[in-house]
Amino acid sequence: MDVKMWTYLIVGLTFALYIGIAIWSRAGSTKEFYVAGGGVSPLANGMATAADWMSAASFISMAGIISFAGYDGAVYLMGWTGGYVLLALLLAPYLRKFGKFTVPDFIGDRYYSNTARTVAVICALIVSFTYVAGQMRGVGLVFSRFLEISIEWGVVVGMVIVFFYAVLGGMKGITYTQVAQYCVLIFAYMVPAIFISLALTGNAFPQIGFGSTLNDGSGVYLLDKLDGLNQELGFAAYTDGTKSMVDVFAITFALMVGTAGLPHVIVRFFTVPKVKDARQSAGYALLFIAILYTTAPAVAAFARTNMINTVSNKEYATMPEWFKKWELTKLIKFEDKNGDGKIQYLKDKETNELTVDNDIMVLANPEIAGLPNWVIALVAAGGLAAALSTAAGLLLVISTSISHDLIKKQLNPNISEKNELLWARIAAGLAIVIAGYFGINPPGFVAAVVALAFGLAAASFFPAIILGIFSKRMNMQGAVAGMIVGITLMIFYMLKFKFGIFDGGKDAVAGLAKSWWFGISPEGFGTVAMLANFAVAWAVSFMTPPPPAHVQQIVEDIRIPRGAGEAHAH
Repeated sequence: MDVKMWTYLIVGLTFALYIGIAIWSRAGSTKEFYVAGGGVSPLANGMATAADWMSAASFISMAGIISFAGYDGAVYLMGWTGGYVLLALLLAPYLRKFGKFTVPDFIGDRYYSNTARTVAVICALIVSFTYVAGQMRGVGLVFSRFLEISIEWGVVVGMVIVFFYAVLGGMKGITYTQVAQYCVLIFAYMVPAIFISLALTGNAFPQIGFGSTLNDGSGVYLLDKLDGLNQELGFAAYTDGTKSMVDVFAITFALMVGTAGLPHVIVRFFTVPKVKDARQSAGYALLFIAILYTTAPAVAAFARTNMINTVSNKEYATMPEWFKKWELTKLIKFEDKNGDGKIQYLKDKETNELTVDNDIMVLANPEIAGLPNWVIALVAAGGLAAALSTAAGLLLVISTSISHDLIKKQLNPNISEKNELLWARIAAGLAIVIAGYFGINPPGFVAAVVALAFGLAAASFFPAIILGIFSKRMNMQGAVAGMIVGITLMIFYMLKFKFGIFDGGKDAVAGLAKSWWFGISPEGFGTVAMLANFAVAWAVSFMTPPPPAHVQQIVEDIRIPRGAGEAHAH
C-alpha cells in the first residue's frame, strides 16, 4: 500500500477510537464536563496530562527547532521539562486542595473580587487562543501533506474532529481520549526514532545512539559528523550556541513559569479523587513526558544529518519522491539561482537555493530515511494525536472561562446546570471557529507561537497564583495591578519585536533584534514581564489594606496538611 492509503487507514482507525471514546464517556453534568466527575485514576490522569501537555509543538516543532538551531534549541527542552516539575511540586497540590475548577475561579475567590476574576478570564482567553493557534496550524500541516489537501482544508478537517469530541464529552470525553492519544503519539514518535538510530549508529536506543559513533566503519561520532556537515555549508557548528547567556536563561525561565501557569494543564489535577492522587499523577506524567523529551534531541540530529546528506549538492532531477510531495505543501522550496540543476543548501542567503520549514523535520524524517510506508503514516497519526489532545484541553479552558467564570459567577448566578452546560458547549464551538481562523493565518511557525503563549502565561498568571498560595498579605488590588501590567508589557513587546507593528511591519523584525531590551528575545521576555508583575503586585499590596481575615485563613488552610492541628492538640 502507498503512504496515502496507509495514512487513511491508520488515521481513520485512531479517529474512530477517539470518537468512540467521546460517545462512550459523554458528559451528563457540569462536574463531568469540567473535571470528568473527579474520579479519574492517577495512572490514566498521568497519561492524559502528558498528552495534554505534549502538544504539536513538542511532537512536530521541538525537534525541528533543535534540528536547525542545534545547541540553541536546548532552551525548549529545559524550559518545558523544568516547568512541568515546577507545576507538579509547587502549584498543583495546593490548587487541588483549594478545590476550584479553573484558574480564574481560584483567582476570583482568593482575591475576593469579580474584577480579578474578569482580568484572569481575559488572560486565560489570550493565552489559550495564542496556544491553540499553534495546535491548529500543526493539524493543518499534517493533513495537507498526508491527505494531499491544502493547509486551509487541513485545518477545517481538524476543527470538525475536535468539535465533535470536545463539545460532546467535555473533560470526561477529553481525558479518556487523551489516554488513547498519548499511546498513539508516543508509539509514533519512538518507532521511527528506533529505526533510524539502528540505521545510523546500530544502537536501538535513540538516546544512546545520539552520542554514539556512526556504523559506516569510520569511527566518527554522529555529532562530530553533524558539526562538520553544518560548517561545510557555512552554518555554525551544531553543538555550539549563538544565543547570549542572558537570553538562554530568560527563555528557559519564561517557558518554565509559563508551563506552571498554563490553565489547561492545571485543570487536569482536579480530575482525580484526592490530593495524594494529584501528586501521583504528576509523577506518572513526568515519566511519560520524559520518554519523548529525551528522544527529541536524537530525532533532531538524525533528521538533520539525513537531510543534508540527501539534498545538499544533489541533482534536483534525482530528488526522491518525498521531496516533490513536500514541495506541494510549500514547506520546502527549491529556487535554482545559478541554473545548474543542483541544490545549493548554504547559510549564505544570496547563494542558498533551499528553504525548509522547521515544522516538517519530524514528519518528513521517516521519508528521508526511507522507512516503510506504514511508519510514515504512523507519524502522521502521532502528530495529529499531539495537536488534537492539546487543542481539546485548551478549548475546554476557553469554554469553562466563559460559561463558569463569566456567566455563572458574574452575569447570571442563578443559571440552571443544563443551561450552563449549553453555554459551555456554545463557547467551545465559537472557540474552535476562532482557533481555526488563527490556524489558517498563523503568526509564525508552531513552536514560536506556543513559546509566546508560555510568555503570556508567565507574565499574567504565575505571580498571581504563587502569591495567592504563599502570601497572606497579597490582596486584590496588588494581584489585579500586577496581572494587568505583566500581560500588557508582554503583548506590547510581542507586537513591537515579533510583528514589527510599531517599526515598519514584519519585514523589519530581523533588524529589530539589535534593539531588544536587555538583549532578551520576545520568546524570553515573559521572564521580564513576570518580574514586573511581581514588583507591581508587591508595591500596590503594601500601599492598600490587607485582605479580609477569612481570606488569610483560607491561605493558611491551603498550606497546612489536614489533621496537622489535631496532632498538636493531643
